[in-house]
Amino acid sequence: MTEKGTLFDYACRLGDDSLILGQRLSEWCGHAPMLEVDLSLANVGLDLIGQATHFLALAGAAEGKGRDADALAFRRDVLDFRNCLLVEQPNGDFAQTIARQFLFSNWQELLFRELCQSANATIAAVAQKAVKEVAYHARLANEWMVRLGDGTAESHARLVHGLDWMWRFTDELFDVDAATETLIAEGVACDVRALRPEWDDAVARVLRDATLDAPKPRRGARGGREGHHSEHLGHLLTEMQFLQRAYPDAKW
Repeated sequence: MTEKGTLFDYACRLGDDSLILGQRLSEWCGHAPMLEVDLSLANVGLDLIGQATHFLALAGAAEGKGRDADALAFRRDVLDFRNCLLVEQPNGDFAQTIARQFLFSNWQELLFRELCQSANATIAAVAQKAVKEVAYHARLANEWMVRLGDGTAESHARLVHGLDWMWRFTDELFDVDAATETLIAEGVACDVRALRPEWDDAVARVLRDATLDAPKPRRGARGGREGHHSEHLGHLLTEMQFLQRAYPDAKW
């Protein structure tokens, strides 16, 4: 893989994570349990899509084939996406959505904190702005974890189910492949393996406050970084890309 190809793939991973989770959260618009939550989730989704725009623009520039952020978002097929499996999982009920956000945002905050020091100026600049946004995302999710986990018997049970569904996808967040190793050595990428102890501690603290036990260890689900996705991503892209596919020459 060329140096440009390596940066393209890494920028797509960063952008696709944010894009797909932002799209997932947009599905709550008009359907959240209360107006305050509806607005909160919509704002988190907008933050994520803003991050995706910058990272995918970087990917397009690194690729050098004339594709911009919109082209990469709306004109790639499912096998070309490089997001982790966690962010494409269905919303389920509100508790399941919060469980997904809790696991991902606590990881993304640590990731962006490290990427603020990236040798790539664009990645560093995006991370410096985004880490403030993601700190809020993590705090919001953490507070809801405690409210639901230490709430009623039903909210506790729903959160246990949601956490159990999402837990299997967390190991992939800490995987590093050969291409990323190259960027780590160059100071461009973050070695996510080093983030695991701090993430484990942060998750454990919130689970304790929420009167929840961590799900039992199981074989992790992987493949998103290589383009091997669950069936859920295809359905999501069908909706997200509909207008561009139906009217390829349309201009905003």
